[in-house]
Amino acid sequence: MTAVNAIYELLTMNYIAIDSRKKAFIFELDNVLYPEKDYLYQVYYLFASLLEYTDLINAKETTDLMVNTYINEGKEYVFDRVKEKFGINETYRANLRHLMLTAKLPLKLLLYQNMLNLLQDIVVDRKKIFIVTNGNPEQQLNKIKQTEWHGLEEYLTVYFTEESTPKPEPDIIDILIKDHNLQRRDLLMIENAEIDRLCAEASGIDYLNSSEFIL
Repeated sequence: MTAVNAIYELLTMNYIAIDSRKKAFIFELDNVLYPEKDYLYQVYYLFASLLEYTDLINAKETTDLMVNTYINEGKEYVFDRVKEKFGINETYRANLRHLMLTAKLPLKLLLYQNMLNLLQDIVVDRKKIFIVTNGNPEQQLNKIKQTEWHGLEEYLTVYFTEESTPKPEPDIIDILIKDHNLQRRDLLMIENAEIDRLCAEASGIDYLNSSEFIL
């Protein structure tokens, strides 16, 4: 083990450090189990390829603009900046939205390595794993289907909050607890957003930020 790896292990949490009395773990998907940008950037590439095919707009230039807009302004501005730069028709906005929901990605989505390790440890210890995710269910399911789970798929139970009440409302946690005959003290949420922290607090369950596991 190198000195850098040794320091990294000291600075990050692992399964052994978690309260052994926990029986089930709740994860969000985006930026908790995998980097959301890995999905978005591939969709941007596919959209840029569409524009190159239909309007002869250079795909690399379009992809670079979309990625830079995402980094500097946010994903909600991406299409607007492409439209301003290249004068594309507004109807392409629907194409981008459709791709966001249904895109067949060139590459599988990869879990953060420490999160993969954590999930594997949970499974070995015969405890439950839940993904409780906000956002469009069709889009979130598309991401899940295109993630490399290393055989963990069969151990995942997924709840789409849009099918009840989105987080931070605690309704989905109440449903999960009832469905699986759990106590609130049994649960630990791994989160990376204020919405999830508020949800955990409203639900009366413990939580840890994903940064405890990922530097």
